[in-house]
Amino acid sequence: MIEKIESWRRQEKWSAQRIIHELAELGHAVNRRTVTRHLARLGLGTPPVPRSLGDSNREPGKITAHWPGHMVHLDVKKVGRIPDGGGWRVHGRDSGEAKAVGRAKSAGAKHGYVYLHSAVDGFSRLAYTEPLADEKGSTAAAFLARAKVWFAAHGVIHLHRVVTDNGACYRSGDFARTIGGQTRHQKTKPYTPRHNGKVERYQRILAEELLYAREFTSEVEHAAAIAVWNIHYNYHRPHSGADGLPPASRLKSAVTNVRPSYY
Repeated sequence: MIEKIESWRRQEKWSAQRIIHELAELGHAVNRRTVTRHLARLGLGTPPVPRSLGDSNREPGKITAHWPGHMVHLDVKKVGRIPDGGGWRVHGRDSGEAKAVGRAKSAGAKHGYVYLHSAVDGFSRLAYTEPLADEKGSTAAAFLARAKVWFAAHGVIHLHRVVTDNGACYRSGDFARTIGGQTRHQKTKPYTPRHNGKVERYQRILAEELLYAREFTSEVEHAAAIAVWNIHYNYHRPHSGADGLPPASRLKSAVTNVRPSYY
């Protein structure tokens, strides 16, 4: 009887009440408490969620880059601009400085925010970040052009595929012209950030280890710290995606004028 209870729960996703009914049909008079006790012992106290029909039944495939430049992932992270003298992290949320930052954000993104444009090589996890004033198509295109030069200096001469979300800046004509005809532009499926997970994870590491890990007193200091941390990330910080070594270790070529680790 216990085998039937387990089988019906796992395979048919039946409730305890349905199981009681089916057992009664087979001549087994069992109360609800007995069935629920058996289900709890089997670790099936909560009914498995039925899988709906259609595309959602497909297991998400793993996106794997096979060589440097095979897939380069781009994304933008919006962060608050830090005023001279520091913001609320330095002076407190109720301070005059914090209120001034709030007014600047309300006045418009140009005054209140900085946009961190990032590009991550899917094979090595080598990353390049620039803090820029907006996320317009022309800005994203200019960033990609500079990123190409930066990757080329590290031996990644050609970007075979550029992966982005469906943001307006990545759908612009300027961005398409910068990609060119020799590089494939792959847009992720809407509402599926995991398809661009390598750059999403990089941005989380950046936020945890730098952006919100210390206090800054100006946007100039903030930008300088990002540049130094980026070198630390590429050349000194161990990365699980690179077998516990820094991302630059997976490349055949590397620049030599890097600063020591920022720690």
